[in-house]
Amino acid sequence: MAQHVCPWWAGYLLASPIRRFSQKPEEILRPYVWSGMTVLEPGPGMGFFTIPMARMIGASGRVIAVDVQPRMLNTLRRRAAKAGLGQRIETRLALPDSLGVADLAGAVDLVLVFAVVHEMPSAEAFFSEAAGALKPGGRMLFAEPNGHVTDARFAEELTAARECGLVETERQQVPRSHAALLLKERG
Repeated sequence: MAQHVCPWWAGYLLASPIRRFSQKPEEILRPYVWSGMTVLEPGPGMGFFTIPMARMIGASGRVIAVDVQPRMLNTLRRRAAKAGLGQRIETRLALPDSLGVADLAGAVDLVLVFAVVHEMPSAEAFFSEAAGALKPGGRMLFAEPNGHVTDARFAEELTAARECGLVETERQQVPRSHAALLLKERG
């Protein structure tokens, strides 16, 4: 499903505690994540957001982390186990042309899409599959790095999301990112 992905070794940089100086996962996620939720996270890397999210959802929630890179998922599983959160995080290897989440149709409360869409060969295919996993009224926190994605490209990605039934409800303030909260319309 990936077009050009961040190399696996860069995952260590992305999961580094130094990144927390500019992007604090708990602060970014707090308005959208709560106990008992089911969260889908495509492109989790080594778990910069996944681990804090697993704490936030509590024992009754779950995070489904889907990536195209086995090394990213292996490291994420090790980090989750070390943090005592392995039971809350399910990891999945994405298929070559799909996230492989058809079994989640209408079951997900939130999709966290952080620095992922610009790596996909088709924003439309990605948003269609991710929207299909959301419950009616489910939300997607969508963010792209402003160093990689121009304003125009982000607008194109938002158009692709809208064509898949996701409505932009508000722009979000996420450091060093373009970001928007999207809602799956009730059917």
